[in-house]
Amino acid sequence: MTGTTTAGAALRRRAAGAGANRWVVLVVLCVSLLLVAVDATVLHVAVPAVTEDLRPGAIELLWIVDVYPLVCASLLILFGTLGDRVGRRRILLLGYALFGVASALAALADNAQVLIAARALLGVGGAMIMPATLSILRQVFPDRRERALAIGIWSAVAAVGAAVGPLLGGFLLEHFWWGSVFLVNIPLMLVSLPVGRLLLPESKGDGRGPWDVVGALMAAAGLFGVVLGVKRLGGGEPVASVFTVLPLVLGAALLTGFVRRQRRRAHPLVDLEMFRRPAFSTSVGCIVLAMLALVGLELIAAQYLQLVLGLSPLETGLRLLPLTFAAMAAGLAGARMLRRFGPRRMVCAGFCLTAFAVVLLTALGRTDNCALMLAGFVLLGFGLETTLFGAYESMLSEAPQDQAGGAAAIGETSYQLGAGIGIALLGTVMNAAYGPGVAGGVPGVPASASAAAGHSLGEAYEVAARLGGPAGVALRRAAGDAFVHGLHVTLVVSAGLLLLGAVMALRLPRVMQCEGEDAVSVPAPRDAVESRVSV
Repeated sequence: MTGTTTAGAALRRRAAGAGANRWVVLVVLCVSLLLVAVDATVLHVAVPAVTEDLRPGAIELLWIVDVYPLVCASLLILFGTLGDRVGRRRILLLGYALFGVASALAALADNAQVLIAARALLGVGGAMIMPATLSILRQVFPDRRERALAIGIWSAVAAVGAAVGPLLGGFLLEHFWWGSVFLVNIPLMLVSLPVGRLLLPESKGDGRGPWDVVGALMAAAGLFGVVLGVKRLGGGEPVASVFTVLPLVLGAALLTGFVRRQRRRAHPLVDLEMFRRPAFSTSVGCIVLAMLALVGLELIAAQYLQLVLGLSPLETGLRLLPLTFAAMAAGLAGARMLRRFGPRRMVCAGFCLTAFAVVLLTALGRTDNCALMLAGFVLLGFGLETTLFGAYESMLSEAPQDQAGGAAAIGETSYQLGAGIGIALLGTVMNAAYGPGVAGGVPGVPASASAAAGHSLGEAYEVAARLGGPAGVALRRAAGDAFVHGLHVTLVVSAGLLLLGAVMALRLPRVMQCEGEDAVSVPAPRDAVESRVSV
């Protein structure tokens, strides 16, 4: 029996990989992901240099930073499902080419408008690349045990990319002009194109029925509106602003129409029946909640490190590195943990560990506690990556292979939406907790100055510098105390959301079930029947 199973798995691997070494394919896919992940964060440290050189307006600067993730998130479903129809490798290679061309345009941009357009094209290229990497990975690793290891490596690379972006950008800016942060993509793409064409196997879905162009455009426009509205909320825009409400309402209406359209079609763009499977829908929800906590906390942590503790941007990046290293370790150990504990216990434990780390960080105050911060960030990174790994693996394994591109796009869209909602939600909580501590009045400080300082900690420091003397010192101290209080409130809210995720994860399968094999761990008889996972 064991020999038959092993032979069958080997035949499936050879058929899926079309003769290519699947581990070499994984390396190519990880390089693709690394480029996209780095490009999402590399510009952050270059914003001051871009501002000084191109002199963009406030709105133009906002679009320079935000247009890449906005366009990328909007087009993930479009290109993920298109890859299922015309070929995932074809879409991936087109994404490589577009990414390289857009990088050159961004590096040579001589005005803000050209840079915005180039960043938008980078978003299109990223939307082609990201779901294609996961769907090809799903194809070349049909054996779930090996696929779990591959996803662990893939997720570890994603963590590396997010951390390397600011550090690489800072290094390049010390030696070259700001455009160099984009030029680094070009040689890698010139290598990836021929290597990808030679080594990556082509794959597509069953191709039944025409591709739903109208549905794809509805999904893209709807996601654009929702993500834009969420980003405006996260940027502190008024909730009642027409430029915030209108995108959200139109986006939600288009997405509702998209769902209804898919349910009526004989051959839908995205098989919404996947959401009827508890493992798939629960995994998507877990990804949203995990990213909601991660991105919001990272943003607030960076402000705490720089504004409260007075660390430089480089020192801040170094303080956050333990979080990244812990995430890498969790990704590499994820396959073994998944086999040992199963999706339910793994994701639930990841959420609980992250919640514990968040509660631990509430002990942070006005003074630098490096040991506490190190412990909290290590536990936070390991717990979150454990959660994301288990959720991604369960989601991808639950989806039919001919819907791999659409499933990967849904996962990546959930990732982006969770990040946007996290910034908006936790930022709102932070502002609500911080504002009254300053705007309510500080002894010896004019009421107008206190009101202005209640907008943000950075603005409070500017007002304090202008006031000077004892009033400035008092305002600065009060603002710092209010920010730390707001940080504690935000951490408690985040811990509550993470515990909600732990409860949600109880709907995941108890065991990691592999095709043609017995369960990896032994469940209760009732759970074994209820938690079977299709691969």
